[in-house]
Amino acid sequence: MIMKSSARKGHFNRKDMKANKKNITKKIVNKPEIRKEEVMAIRNRFPNKIPVIVQKYYKENQLPQLDKSKFLVPHDITMSQFQAIIRNRMSMSQTQALYFLVNERSMLSLSVTIGEVYSEHAGPNGFLYITYASQEVFGTIKHHLLSRVNNVLPTHQTFQNIHKNYQR
Repeated sequence: MIMKSSARKGHFNRKDMKANKKNITKKIVNKPEIRKEEVMAIRNRFPNKIPVIVQKYYKENQLPQLDKSKFLVPHDITMSQFQAIIRNRMSMSQTQALYFLVNERSMLSLSVTIGEVYSEHAGPNGFLYITYASQEVFGTIKHHLLSRVNNVLPTHQTFQNIHKNYQR
């Protein structure tokens, strides 16, 4: 698919060509068999590195998009150290909240190593998928998970009853 510029009929501008190239590249790279081959080549060339894809949570509005999404990370660094790398790439302050989720479900402890996370949560194609989010989004994730488990969020009255029973 070639995109034509609206400026002059039959001519292409650089912006149109870049957009077209990005779309084609994304479609090719997102194929699972190509990602598997990519991971095998990476693991052969860098056996002590973990291939990680870091993506912004789809409902995230507060945090910026990373300039790149693929990282080769030493297997022995902790999630805390990796979080510092990501914070640095996004020019975030230490006071801003940043949460990591694996496979958009499990929240990670910052004391575990990337190697431990990879051995438990590596995707079927060999990449470790980490999603980042801010505190605001984490609140909606928590709300969403609670509502799925209980079908309804507990009311203030429910908390009062629990507190009364606990005091007895």
